[in-house]
Amino acid sequence: MEKNIQPIDPIAFSLGPIQVHWYGVIIGLGIALALWLAMREGERRGLPKDIFADLMLWAIPIAIISARLYYVIFQWDYYSQYPSEIIKIWNGGIAIHGALIGAVATAYFFAKSRNVSFWKLADIAAPSLIIGQAIGRWGNFMNQEAHGGEVSRAFLESLHLPEFIINQMYINGTYYHPTFLYESIWNLLGFILLMGLRRVNLGRGEIFLSYVIWYSIGRFFVEGMRTDSLMLTESLRIAQTISIVLIVVAIALWVFRRVKGYSKIRYLEKEN
Repeated sequence: MEKNIQPIDPIAFSLGPIQVHWYGVIIGLGIALALWLAMREGERRGLPKDIFADLMLWAIPIAIISARLYYVIFQWDYYSQYPSEIIKIWNGGIAIHGALIGAVATAYFFAKSRNVSFWKLADIAAPSLIIGQAIGRWGNFMNQEAHGGEVSRAFLESLHLPEFIINQMYINGTYYHPTFLYESIWNLLGFILLMGLRRVNLGRGEIFLSYVIWYSIGRFFVEGMRTDSLMLTESLRIAQTISIVLIVVAIALWVFRRVKGYSKIRYLEKEN
């Protein structure tokens, strides 16, 4: 029996009656780094200096709302009984696929309004998206959520994990797979890959499509290990289904855009 293992306090600090949760702090840090990287690369690629800052003013709130709505819709049996819980996103419960739907849709209409190629914006933003996701998963760690099935302490120690991670995976008397960590590492590797692809000079849109494929492959396998998946049916996980659809759609778009010549402009070219 494990003794004296206390979880990390999910409250980072308090400002009077306001409690600031680690979940929000970490998500905020991920967004800040993502924005800085996108602004830096966007300026280097000849876009207006503040275009990504302007985009984020719209994309962040819409992505948060769509992420929460996505989660609430698929957990409606619970939230219909406790509607006051719907706004409490600091307790977790936002779905990254919902956030991506909101963010990509916002970026599409924003690009049209600024007369800039959506695919150019998406290519520049792709590494920012995946590093933001890699950081954001640590918010799940602080909340002791998005974990996998039961494991032994010996198994976690065999992964050579730091003690603080092992201890945080001890929840209600049981150790669990740190699936948040698996996905975070996968996303970090994806970030390295996408940064490298910037030197390959792929066709327009193909860095973003590479992001969709890479992230979806990792998410499919990690999701299969989780115990808190949103379910489409009793045996069909929503995130796995969407991951497969996204992989197929991304590959089809890649081929279609090449055949039609839509990707003939290369990433390193500076035309809009």
